[in-house]
Amino acid sequence: MMYSKILGTGSFLPEKILTNFDLEKMVDTTNEWIIERTGIKQRHIAGTHENAATMADTAGRNALAAAGLEPADIGMIIVTSTTPQLVFPSTACLLQARYGISGCPAFDLNASACAGFMYGLSIADQYIRNGTIKNALVIGSEVMSRIVDWNDRSTCVLFGDGAGAVLLGASEEPGILSTHLHADGNYKDVLYLPLATSQSPTFETVKMMGNQLFKLAVNILGDLFDETLAANQLEKSAIDWLIPHQANIRIIEAMAKKLNLPLDRVALTLANQGNTSSASIPLALDLAVRAGQIKRGQLLLMEGFGGGLAWGSALVRY
Repeated sequence: MMYSKILGTGSFLPEKILTNFDLEKMVDTTNEWIIERTGIKQRHIAGTHENAATMADTAGRNALAAAGLEPADIGMIIVTSTTPQLVFPSTACLLQARYGISGCPAFDLNASACAGFMYGLSIADQYIRNGTIKNALVIGSEVMSRIVDWNDRSTCVLFGDGAGAVLLGASEEPGILSTHLHADGNYKDVLYLPLATSQSPTFETVKMMGNQLFKLAVNILGDLFDETLAANQLEKSAIDWLIPHQANIRIIEAMAKKLNLPLDRVALTLANQGNTSSASIPLALDLAVRAGQIKRGQLLLMEGFGGGLAWGSALVRY
């Protein structure tokens, strides 16, 4: 039986940092209020010379280097992003050109905003499992600062920019044990990004019903954890690490409590990076791996939820 296994991880964060104290000068908010409600202290903001493609480039190269592979070894590129450099060609194709390769499938995935990485990981896993490809590069790359309303204190404090990458490779040893994807378009108005007009392809800014999204996320993710564990006939005690979408510290704490995991076994980047949408899970994974916290053989539970509503999980033997 063939599995897909994580061979390497990588990330990129813009140099510019926007703190809560900076935001106090921009909107009617306070550092204390933001930390209490979200757990966020600062976030990275892309410069004018940076975009989804440039950030994905560096994150992907870091993942390749960690795996000891070259761009020529890539069999598929998937970029998950709600903030691509261009509508088309895809950011993945732009990345392919940057790497000096051609021929392999490359595409963007905007299936579910913040849950996009879980969808991309699942797709790459299926291609590797069925023997179609040997290696796949999956990258979440987001420039959320360009689609938030910086006059809206309820949303602008939440988001940041960055890119996280995972290189998957075929392995006879268990890696990704299962993935679980769901969506419910009946909740489309809870979190969405509209076009400016029906005639224009430009975007407005993110719209969010924060309280409703919080309640939905807690219930949805709780059921998702049960589904993932049941599918693998495992108890909560088998999980070594939770790698969650970094949306809100209260949601993360609720999920850790459900799994009976202390927070020191949860990969956390929220305080210093904010919500980087589909980049948040691979960014958190890469940070924990490079810090030596996550070790080979440990069992990881990843989860993400976002616009759609859409949500997904992956159980991974690292």
